[in-house]
Amino acid sequence: MASTQDFRNGLVLNWKHDLWQIVEFQHVKPGKGGAFVRSKLRNVRNGKIVDNTFRAGEKVETARVERREMQYLYEDEMGLHFMNTETYEQRSLRSEMVDKKDLIKEGSTVEMLIDAGTEEPLTVELPRQVDLAVTQTDPGLKGDTATGATKPAVLESGATVYVPLFINEGDIVRVDTESSSYTTRVTAA
Repeated sequence: MASTQDFRNGLVLNWKHDLWQIVEFQHVKPGKGGAFVRSKLRNVRNGKIVDNTFRAGEKVETARVERREMQYLYEDEMGLHFMNTETYEQRSLRSEMVDKKDLIKEGSTVEMLIDAGTEEPLTVELPRQVDLAVTQTDPGLKGDTATGATKPAVLESGATVYVPLFINEGDIVRVDTESSSYTTRVTAA
């Protein structure tokens, strides 16, 4: 059991007969009335996000989950397939259980959340940033960079992000996985 004081992003709760992960939370102390915690929770089984308010100090049951480093192998009609980098055991998840799967390229390393009691894979967490090559984008015109304009670029993983005009095909760019947005150019082609 944990109290609302123990809340942190990523904590998994056993709440309303299901497993919910805290996406974000905020302690609120209004001028009148008792303090409370406003939270945004994501169901780890189906990805549904709900807003909920807990009273300050309220007890909530935490779920026992393990984070295991896994390597993404491939995707087929059965879902996405991952391999444990230590035991070489393979696991698969239905594609709808993986958020932002278009930012994962084959061979990349992710963390898989696994229910410690049932050994059931729950979801996959991407690293904060990933480096991906640009496979298709329109060429930028010389002298067109003063406006801070952007253009769409297709990455090697299949994702489309908006990049500055100076980015060309073959460049490797860093993408923030939380916002699915361009961060910086890592190397130029």
